[in-house]
Amino acid sequence: MFEIFRANQLNVMLFLCGACAVMAILLFYTRFLPKDRRKILILMELIAFFLLWFDRLAYVYAGTPGFKGYVMVRISNFFVFFLTSMIVLGFNLYLTDWLMHEGGLPAVPLRLIIVQYAAMTGMLLAIISAFTGLYYYFDETNLYHRGHGFLIAYVIPVFAPIIQYTVIHKNKKCFSRLIYTSLVLYIFVPIVCGIIQVFIYGISLVNMAMVLVSIFLYIFTYLDINDTVEHAHKIEMEGLHEEQESMKRLFDQTATAFVTAIEMKDDFTEGHSLRVAEYAKRIAELSGKSDDECTQVYYAALLHDVGLIGIPDSVIKNEADPDKWDYETIRKKPVIAREILSSITEYPYLSLGAYYSHERYDGTGYPEGLKACEIPEIARIVAVADAYDTMTTKKRYREARSNLVAREMFVKGAGIEFDPEFAENMVKIIDMDNTEKEFEVENEIICNEYREQITSGIPVEREVVRISFDCAFNSNSTVDFTVPSIILFDSFDRRVHKDEKTINEYKYLEFGEIWFDDHSISTAAREIKEMIAMPLNDDRDTYYEIIAGRYEDHVKLIMRSPHYGKEVIVALPGGSKSAYIGITGEHCLVTNIHYEQTGDRYGDGDIERIVEKISYIDRMESDVPNIQIDRKRSASTRGIEIKDKLHIAFHAMSLPDAHLVWHCPYIVIFYSDDMSVNGDNYREYTLLKLNGENEVNDELATNKFSMRKKEDFPGWDAWKDANKAGMECEVSVERKGKHIIIITENMGIRIENITVLKDDIDKIYVALTGDQCALTDIRVK
Repeated sequence: MFEIFRANQLNVMLFLCGACAVMAILLFYTRFLPKDRRKILILMELIAFFLLWFDRLAYVYAGTPGFKGYVMVRISNFFVFFLTSMIVLGFNLYLTDWLMHEGGLPAVPLRLIIVQYAAMTGMLLAIISAFTGLYYYFDETNLYHRGHGFLIAYVIPVFAPIIQYTVIHKNKKCFSRLIYTSLVLYIFVPIVCGIIQVFIYGISLVNMAMVLVSIFLYIFTYLDINDTVEHAHKIEMEGLHEEQESMKRLFDQTATAFVTAIEMKDDFTEGHSLRVAEYAKRIAELSGKSDDECTQVYYAALLHDVGLIGIPDSVIKNEADPDKWDYETIRKKPVIAREILSSITEYPYLSLGAYYSHERYDGTGYPEGLKACEIPEIARIVAVADAYDTMTTKKRYREARSNLVAREMFVKGAGIEFDPEFAENMVKIIDMDNTEKEFEVENEIICNEYREQITSGIPVEREVVRISFDCAFNSNSTVDFTVPSIILFDSFDRRVHKDEKTINEYKYLEFGEIWFDDHSISTAAREIKEMIAMPLNDDRDTYYEIIAGRYEDHVKLIMRSPHYGKEVIVALPGGSKSAYIGITGEHCLVTNIHYEQTGDRYGDGDIERIVEKISYIDRMESDVPNIQIDRKRSASTRGIEIKDKLHIAFHAMSLPDAHLVWHCPYIVIFYSDDMSVNGDNYREYTLLKLNGENEVNDELATNKFSMRKKEDFPGWDAWKDANKAGMECEVSVERKGKHIIIITENMGIRIENITVLKDDIDKIYVALTGDQCALTDIRVK
């Protein structure tokens, strides 16, 4: 193959020279390139042209006798080596121009400066070689031979482009895909050919490769311009879109500024409208609304409270519970809002959201007493979002309610105060936020006086947690001792409370306070047992550590400092109680508070039992063993295979500490290899709560769920009281191929659910579980 190429290379050279000349002429008339870059490209094409032209002449006059042959062979070979370095210099200029203009570099990269001087050195060496025979020499017949320094001639053409490539790669983002490809070809094709040429004599692979890639550099530049034109068109369209978005942003900023100005009337409403807008948009998204509909919901919610501008400050800033006159005044807010927003005729939904967002689903709201679908949908969404933020933020006359209390309000209020669909979606949002939310604990606290500050509660679960902090004497204190301590408690909001109102609101219960010495105080704990343990082996005199975990109704604490260590076992009032650790002290500065999971998990026998377990299942036991579920799904019955149709009856009783409507029995449809919930190869298809909620796994099955309250439903308070007292429950489960049908009716709540399995599975099971309840006398037939 090389012999054929060697025989025809003069013709190939002539063709490539012509191509280079054409490219140079085209570049001369090209107007789409910057002036300097166009000049550099013309220079590169001319260098490539003359490089290959003189290389061809070197072959033509090789061995030609006479003066002309003597002169031409030496001139042509000189320019071949001279222009080889010069083309590296030309490419360096092209690369520098691109990076400085398109790349926006503040200065020429040092490596390109080095290459520039290296190329100039190569040109100088070519001149020296012409007189010394460093690269080549000629015999008496005028034939070319490689000199003893021939390989030096390839140092610049090989290594300089590699250095240039490192700059290209580092600034890759400055180049389009096509330009980057052309640059890579320009660098590496001649290098590869140069390596080959070291071993192949008589073929100008490198020079022809340089000319070829110079041609492609122009072609790729031309193709890149086409892409640039298309991109410019796209930018123009994006500009129009951005202009529209700019108008939206202007409206958003104006609306937000207007709302912020209104909310300045009351510190307790700061940020309320923005939060309501975010919640309302999420509800709309969960309800399957389009992007445009979600945007409309967002702005309707953002402006729903503009009527506050017409409410007297004496009503807004009233720190007592609102009286009748306050309520009558507040009822004017939607009317004022409609008068303000109705002038925005381009967006009529704004006035609808503000005017009707205080209507109730059952028709008992205001201003017009509409009910159900008579209320505009956008207002029904805003009403749910507004209610949630109102409940969970602090008011002048009350503390913020916890998420659990708010969640129960939506479960209980669905179909009464709120649209059932949107209330259900709000519950899902609360659950998602609680699942994704990380527990945040203060990094430091200052306690001049006893319990002056207390950290948020760090949860104590079966997964063992390590808590550490530094505690030093507070220099501002007037006494000469410092004492850190921990408070073990339960509360809906993970905080310690002192006044009766918030204690009742958040169901706060303090189990006890424990110091890092031999002192402790038991309040609601059934018993606290302390045992001496080894102190910390730590050079830090102020370092304290707690290892904490629980199993059922017992908490184990290992509390250590460099001076003292003890193991503490706390028997809680019951297994249904949550447990949190709050760090506090007296006359001390607590810093660097940190907690982390250790990876250990307490199980049966890991914590010494110091009191008997409180049992609520010492009752009749039937087909399935009784279970006591202290915390959400902490226990379950064994799976019962659903073959055809079966009927499950049982006695259910909420535990004494149960406060919420979902503290009741649950029904779970699942599969596992050992017939147990959460067993090997566990797959859960649906979970039904007897209070009318459901949790489904759409990946494994589809579920058609319905819940309705019958006429004999006594109300949620009576329903909870009946659960506390204990009641008989019945569940009907039937399998028809891939369809699992569940029907249950208890205390006026009728639930029907059809689960359709997505996979063929031979065995499917049903089990009973729940949250803070005892299930006994379980009968299956």
